[in-house]
Formats: sequence, structure tokens, C-alpha cells
Amino acid sequence: MKSYIKLTLWYMLIVMAISLFFSCVTYQIAFSELDRGFRQQPVVFRTTGPMAINFPTDDLIKARDDRIDEISHDLQLYLFYLNLIILILAGIASYFLAKRTLQPIEEMAELQSRFTADASHELRTPLTAIKTEIEVALRDKKLTLSEARELLGSNLEEIDKLKNLSDSLLRLARYQDKKSFAIKPDFYNLREIADLAVKNVKKAAKIREIMIENDVENKNIYGDENLLTELFTILLDNAIKYSGDGKNITVSSREHSLHIFEVLVADQGIGISPEDLTNIFNRFYRADLSRSSRNIAGHGLGLAIAKQIVEMHNATISATSEIGKGTTFCIRFKQAIKI
Repeated sequence: MKSYIKLTLWYMLIVMAISLFFSCVTYQIAFSELDRGFRQQPVVFRTTGPMAINFPTDDLIKARDDRIDEISHDLQLYLFYLNLIILILAGIASYFLAKRTLQPIEEMAELQSRFTADASHELRTPLTAIKTEIEVALRDKKLTLSEARELLGSNLEEIDKLKNLSDSLLRLARYQDKKSFAIKPDFYNLREIADLAVKNVKKAAKIREIMIENDVENKNIYGDENLLTELFTILLDNAIKYSGDGKNITVSSREHSLHIFEVLVADQGIGISPEDLTNIFNRFYRADLSRSSRNIAGHGLGLAIAKQIVEMHNATISATSEIGKGTTFCIRFKQAIKI
């Protein structure tokens, strides 16, 4: 609130400085023209007879000066009320302008603060686990070689989590920095991109006995091949994590018009509740897993990265879901598709 008031006062100060400057200039010009016009007129005293004689008297000169002073006072009063109105309007307009100016900055600061807090929490968890395991092992004087190996293996798992988290954070920050990161678009076969993504998650799907069906059409889409492959890989990996063993995942496509094309990734997983559905693309957000008995790994960055990739392609992403029946992600591309 203090920032709003300070910026509002600065805006008002600038507006009033400009207004007072023009008021002073206007007054000086108007007063000079008024004074010059009055003084150029002769002071006339008509005598008897047909002729009028210029006869300035002290009374008439005083009356003329009084009239000039009266008009000058009225002009000053008019400019005063005009500046007062400008001050009131400037105050209202400045407040809304200050609010509009500072709101994106405050939102970015809030997001940055929340991001820092969330990242610190996510980093602290594996570090705490590593530290605790090592401290317990150091106190154990009867630690065997096999137990030490098991400890090191557990530590490596936590280190892998840290590495994956740091890599995801770096990618997300890189994609969000649109000034230094630019995509390299060209026309690529959409089905081939989907095939690459399926291969990337093939091992994880095989462990869970999940079948992935690729029904994407053979069409060329304008975009960055590597980023689109990463996008579909993230969605497929997410679908595998939240699907039951032996379920099916489908990647399909449909065309709405010449310039609108959709790709859908549908699973038969646990589904997402309506209250979670509105937040799944936020950083570090993870849906309530109380309805699932499985411990699903992840940091809640995958869908945030997916959304950034989608936005870099001037596309949109949305999700529909039903608890216990599955979730469908839909990416709508709004650029030309070549057959």
C-alpha cells in the first residue's frame, strides 16, 4: 500500500507541475493581452459639441485599472479552480495508474518469493534425508560393509532427486527467459515426434505393463522438434505415474480447421479433482494423492515446464479429468499444419 501511495504522489506531482506551468504561462499571456488591449483604448471624455476630445482623467484611469484588476482576479480564480479539478482527477487517475503499474511487479515478486520458498523446501527434503542417514551411520560402531553400501545407494537416490530437481528448475527458468532463449521452429512430422516421446517413456511404461497407443496423424507442424518431444514426454511420463498397472494411454490428434490442430494425451489413471485441476500447471503444485496408495515421485515441475513449452509455440494446454476414470490433456496448436 505504501508503494501505491508513493507512486501516486509522484504521478500527481508531475501532473501538477505541468498543470501549474501551463497555468502560469496562460495567465501571463492572457494578462499581457488584456492589459495591452485596455491601455491601447483611448480614455474619452465627450464635451458639448460634435467633437470628442481624448481627455484622460485620474478617475477614468483608476476605473480602467480597477477593471483590469477585476478581470485578472477572475482569471486567477478560474485557473485556481481548474487546477483544483485537475488535482482531484490526477489523484484518482494516478492511484489507478500506480496500481496498474505496480500490480505486475508485486505479482512477480510474490511468485519469486513463493518460488524461492518452494525450491528451498524441495531442496531441503533430500538434503535432510542424506544428512540423517549419514549421521545415524556414523554413530553406529557396528556398521557393516553391506549396510554402508545400502546407505550409499540410498544417498545416491537422493542425489539423483536433487539433480533432477535442479535440472528441472534450470530448464523452467531458461524457458521463461524469452529474451535469451528462442525456439528454432520448422516443419516437423507430428507423428514422428510422438513416436520419439513414446520411446523416451517406454522403459517406465514396460515396468508398469502400461500400453501406449500412438494415433497421431501424419501431419507436419511448425515448431521446435526438441521442445515438442519434451512436451509429449512430460505428458506421457505424467500419465504413466498416475495410471494403474496394466492400463492404457492414448496419444491422438484431431483437426478443427486449417489453422487449429489438437493433440490429446489420455490415460486411465486415478484422475484429478476439480479443485486441483485449476492449479496443476503451477510450479511445485502436486495434486492430493490421498486417494492413491502409491507414493508417486516428482516435484510438481513437469506440467509447469509443459505449459511454458506450449506458450512458446503460441498454443494452449488444458486438462479434463474424472476421479477414478482418468485424465486427458489437450494441446491446441494455432498455427499452420502441412499435410
